[in-house]
Amino acid sequence: MTEEKKIPFTDLNLPEALLDGVRTAGFEYCTPIQAKTLPQALQGRDIAGQAQTGTGKTAAFLLATMNKLLTNPIETDKKASSPRALLIAPTRELAIQIHADALILGKSTGFRMQVVFGGTDYDKQRNSLEAGVDILIGTPGRLIDYYKQGVFTLNHIQVIVLDEADRMFDLGFIKDIRYVLRHLPPPDQRLNLMFSATLNQRVLELAYEHMNEPETVRIEPDKLTADNVTQIVYFPSNEEKAALLITLLRKMDAVRTMVFVNTKRQAEYLERLMQHNGFEARAISGDVPQNKRMRMLGDFQSGALPVLIATDVASRGLHVPNVSHVINYDLPQDQEDYVHRIGRTARAGASGDAISFACETSAFTLPDIEKYIGYRIPTGSYSPAELAEIKQPPYVPRRRPGGRPGGQSAGKSHGNKPHRPRRR
Repeated sequence: MTEEKKIPFTDLNLPEALLDGVRTAGFEYCTPIQAKTLPQALQGRDIAGQAQTGTGKTAAFLLATMNKLLTNPIETDKKASSPRALLIAPTRELAIQIHADALILGKSTGFRMQVVFGGTDYDKQRNSLEAGVDILIGTPGRLIDYYKQGVFTLNHIQVIVLDEADRMFDLGFIKDIRYVLRHLPPPDQRLNLMFSATLNQRVLELAYEHMNEPETVRIEPDKLTADNVTQIVYFPSNEEKAALLITLLRKMDAVRTMVFVNTKRQAEYLERLMQHNGFEARAISGDVPQNKRMRMLGDFQSGALPVLIATDVASRGLHVPNVSHVINYDLPQDQEDYVHRIGRTARAGASGDAISFACETSAFTLPDIEKYIGYRIPTGSYSPAELAEIKQPPYVPRRRPGGRPGGQSAGKSHGNKPHRPRRR
């Protein structure tokens, strides 16, 4: 099989303002998803694109979006904030990363760009949006909140982008997405771009319902995991998992390592376990305050925080260069989440390692994962005698809001009734 010819960005007839951004970003040749989608999108064709994470989808839809706005200038409302492009992402981290990439690629365009997301900076984001924006990036909830208040209009949208469309369904955002799409100009009056790690039937139905005869582009749909990821699976008992994790982390001299678990409670336990055994590690999950999340991610990206423990809410939208190892402490229950997790490493052509634990609790999901990715994951072995002696962290009772450990308020029994001694 002959290797496909690489397409340089200079062959795409991009405006000079965008080529300047491309040079700043250090891009020279298109990745496969960019080579297959950009020529069509630049000609105004709608795209429903599938490619594994870390392959350049973001740059593809950002360049197509900005090209549309540069080559089709329009007059917008003078009395209201009227974005010309709307980019929707399922998570705060992904929206923030899209905005960061947009600032680089669009640095010479003069476009006003704003990102909005829940959890923080409500008034600050609102004020910036009211001041006027050309390209609006955000998560569904915060976008709809501001829209319903009349902070901005959707009357002049020329481009709509849905990123990680399948995740919109997973996180329950599909009603919000349909609400937004119904309030846009007709599909044939805008450029519609949808990108996803998987193009399943429900995603395609959304595309055909709200897009204008989209071109479906799949990049190696049968190869869902990157070639550069070295995968291995161990089969520890539940009692050996923690010791195996600490042993492997010490051997690999962990730097920029992500450890995935299935529950917030497990993430909190591993954070205490690692810290108690000499590792600088932090747990990130959906309910960590936004400011704290951003500091944590900044420390992880800079290398100051070597180990980040994450639930699946963080498995998408995190663009962290040079992640060396991904460890599935718990195998995911959904086989697609396995692909998204290990996609945190080996991004943009780099290499990385993905280590999974198929313990007594989660091993039953391994056959489905291997069937989904199309091959068996190589098996690793270890001797129990090799496992490190670990220190278990002190037990910390779970606390529920407004109550003592276990959720029971002081002086109250279940049902908030006064406690009375039982009669014998």
